[in-house]
Amino acid sequence: MSVWATAFAAVVAFMGIGLVDPILPSIAQGLKATPSQVSLLFTSYFLVTAVAMLITGWVSSRIGGKRTLLAGLVLVVGFAALAGTSTSVAELVGFRAGWGLGNALFVATALAVIVGAASGGAESAIILYEAALGLGISLGPLAGALLGDWNWRAPFFGTATLMAVGFVLIATMLRATPRPAQKTRLSAPIRALAHGGLATTAFTALFYNFAFFTVLAFTPFVLGMSAYGIGAVFFGWGVCVALASVFAAPPLQRRIGSVNVLHLALALLAVFQIGIALSGHAGVIVFTILSGIPIGLNNTVFTESAMEVSDAPRPVASAGYNFVRWMGGALAPFIATKLGEEAGVAVPYVLGALCCVAGMAVLYTRRHHLRALSRVDAGHTAHDAAEAAPAM
Repeated sequence: MSVWATAFAAVVAFMGIGLVDPILPSIAQGLKATPSQVSLLFTSYFLVTAVAMLITGWVSSRIGGKRTLLAGLVLVVGFAALAGTSTSVAELVGFRAGWGLGNALFVATALAVIVGAASGGAESAIILYEAALGLGISLGPLAGALLGDWNWRAPFFGTATLMAVGFVLIATMLRATPRPAQKTRLSAPIRALAHGGLATTAFTALFYNFAFFTVLAFTPFVLGMSAYGIGAVFFGWGVCVALASVFAAPPLQRRIGSVNVLHLALALLAVFQIGIALSGHAGVIVFTILSGIPIGLNNTVFTESAMEVSDAPRPVASAGYNFVRWMGGALAPFIATKLGEEAGVAVPYVLGALCCVAGMAVLYTRRHHLRALSRVDAGHTAHDAAEAAPAM
């Protein structure tokens, strides 16, 4: 029950990522702001999330995982509610930054808690975590559309309410997690990035996240649809993310290996972004929804690779990896939207596709640092064999 309580709160936390998607045009209109100004909602959120990742291990090793989760939830509830009271873009951007701090404390610790508490091992726990991510990302736009059609402030209050429910569930159902025997140093996540495999995974993920959040943050302005229309498109996209994360990534890892899955997913995402850039309105909708497939594949494989490629403790490796990769999520929304305003709507997607190619180049040139992932792929195969044995 403690795992499911944490997973539920994780779903709601990830809803906050896509929640604002359907209401971005409404926010711009309601606060008399340009698309690039509104895109700072993502930039402030992910910039603070990225930097805060560096302190999550330091905090959780001193107050314990459960208290860190609860502290993160309190911050999300408070700043999400405050975001709903904003009277200017600057206020909203500032409150989203505070939300990002709470999100970092919660998300980084939730993965470690789920991995530690789940009975099916790290692989099953990571898949559960990615399922929560996919479900949250798919439900976020839907909730944003339903509530945002009434008032653009309502989704923020709705998120605050759901996260308050998550707080109660974790407070009552999650047993206090033991503190690590050794406290984590503030410098540990940066030191962990000295490992060639973790650095390769993290910087490839930075390029991937730039492409990912180009789709997420800029496309609502390209679609030119109502909140319901945008919500429906990104709900379909989120379903593809969830299904690919849970049902497609593990068998592909077993068949062709983790590194090859990353190459395949990055290539597909580049193709779909070029498709968005060159298509009419119907094509934009189709390629946006389909882009959820490579994003789901990447999310699962990158997360598992970051946790397993080095000998650093999982929370430390996760913090260092997330610090680097969320920088891509911080940079993309503003850069993509500004390029779209000044150079044409196709340009951000071309840049996103080039980032995917750059990520593939990093993977290829530094492939010798990723040999440890063959152990992960062998583990998938052994797990399958163990499950099949009783049936034979």
